[in-house]
Amino acid sequence: MPIRPENRHRYPPDWPAISLAIKERAGWRCECEGECGRDTHPSRCPNRHGNPAYGTGSTVCLTTAHLDHTPEHCDPDNLRAMCQGCHLHHDAGHHAVTRAQTRARALADAGQLDLDVGPAAAPVMPPARPQTTLPAAPSAATEQLLLDLH
Repeated sequence: MPIRPENRHRYPPDWPAISLAIKERAGWRCECEGECGRDTHPSRCPNRHGNPAYGTGSTVCLTTAHLDHTPEHCDPDNLRAMCQGCHLHHDAGHHAVTRAQTRARALADAGQLDLDVGPAAAPVMPPARPQTTLPAAPSAATEQLLLDLH
């Protein structure tokens, strides 16, 4: 996913190398095991970089996602190679919060006065999905079945 210019300073200078290492660790296949919340794949997402995406047929672009949405936290355990579909779904709650904050800033800059309605007005991140033990990798037969379903 492209990094917004206003957030570029939050990423380490060697981010391209870190991101590449995560994608290579994944074998250029999406590492999502359900963190995205789409519930469209029973185990590891079958999408591979440059291939048609299952379900849509669009070309898969592998990205590197921060599980905690914090660009400064680049520990490999906090990073997953994700196809664009999984990454967008994983970040949906985070995007909703930043979108609300951006709108509020724009209104304030335009002279809109705040209306204090208490805690109900504050955007809230959805609760984090509990970390579970990852299931074993699918068998070759299961993986082939998933690819054949495409």
